[in-house]
Amino acid sequence: MKRYFAAAILFTLFTAQAGARPYQDMFANRTDFTDAEKPLLEKLDFQQGVIKLPEAKATLNVPADFYYLSPADAKTVLVDIWGNPPAAAEGTMGMIFPAKYAPTDPGSWGSIVEYSGDGYVSDGDAATTNYDELLQSIKDSISEKNPEREKQGFPKITLVGWASAPRYDKPTHAMHWARDLVFGNDTQAEHTLNYSVRVFGRGGVFEFDFVAGLGQLREIEEVIPTVTTLVQFDKGMAYGDYVDGDKIAAYGMAGMIAAGAGAKIAAKAGLLALALVFFKKAGILVVVVLGGALRFAKGLFKRNKTPTA
Repeated sequence: MKRYFAAAILFTLFTAQAGARPYQDMFANRTDFTDAEKPLLEKLDFQQGVIKLPEAKATLNVPADFYYLSPADAKTVLVDIWGNPPAAAEGTMGMIFPAKYAPTDPGSWGSIVEYSGDGYVSDGDAATTNYDELLQSIKDSISEKNPEREKQGFPKITLVGWASAPRYDKPTHAMHWARDLVFGNDTQAEHTLNYSVRVFGRGGVFEFDFVAGLGQLREIEEVIPTVTTLVQFDKGMAYGDYVDGDKIAAYGMAGMIAAGAGAKIAAKAGLLALALVFFKKAGILVVVVLGGALRFAKGLFKRNKTPTA
């Protein structure tokens, strides 16, 4: 009996992990995909259920209202569909998306998944940090670095404020916050949403960075409780498993937020210093090269309304 029970468990785990589906199954009720979209979607395996991430000593448990794309598939989305340079897809552990959107949909959004093994991040300052003061400090830091960015040909970055103030969810050991950003000197430029979720473990931090527009803030806020519970660390690797002598990260909660809003934005935004914008006029396709045209950015990555072949 025990043998059959064990076999049943293994079968269940196997089938949960083997949940890759073609787009025709994932979006069975959709008939509106164009001839340009179909070949791109056919490259992707849409996964749900248990996603093992051994390098992070953890598992993603992806529910039916989300799907996961592997690092290779995430690169297809970021580079081939959304038009980013290849460097934008380096180092990811994949992406997650709400199941109601295909990556080619103009209104779609998703989250880059990464893992940082910097060590255990103390949450001691989560409740004592003055996040308004932290915001001003980050604004000043970004502003001070703008002249150098512009000298290098990159657009200036303006941190308008918190789109959603930092909040630490102690039961799940997750921190999340959102920034309202503007790229360039145009005061009428589209505001960019940079929503970040960090889930802490014994040896490091899971990073979810959303690629979305500011108008999708409420939609993302509604799924944050789900996102903060996607990660299940392996036995002995959860945040509460910390013991004296474990590796300690060189930063706390406030330092992590400040670094994410400064150096990380600069590094990733630098990838987008040159954008190609396509217009159709009188039936002629016009290609305009815009240095630092980041008003088309969504999150820290560029989103094209039309997939590139």
